Amino acid sequence: RQDLEEMAGNLIDNACKWARARVEVRAAVERDDERPILRITVDDDGPGLPEGACADVMRRGRRLDETKPGSGLGLSIAADLAAHYRGRVQLGPSPLGGTRAELELEGQT
Repeated sequence: RQDLEEMAGNLIDNACKWARARVEVRAAVERDDERPILRITVDDDGPGLPEGACADVMRRGRRLDETKPGSGLGLSIAADLAAHYRGRVQLGPSPLGGTRAELELEGQT
């Protein structure tokens, strides 16, 4: 439970930090090959990421903009924890205009 809170919290915190006015959080459980998949999607309406920067910002301590508070560890911590649970964190463009962060965790059968 604590690790899930850490992963989701880091993604939500990051979205709130960059959003202009709107953050949307969705959670769903889907079935893939009879295994449950938990998918948490966090969208913001901020400036988004430059093309090709998604992998770069996932590296520990990497920050694209030093004007915002933070250590640059949140996204890499979320990704490391997700990998520990056979999951992943992906970043990409959001339909809101900013960034979409998606946490995917595979459940047990």
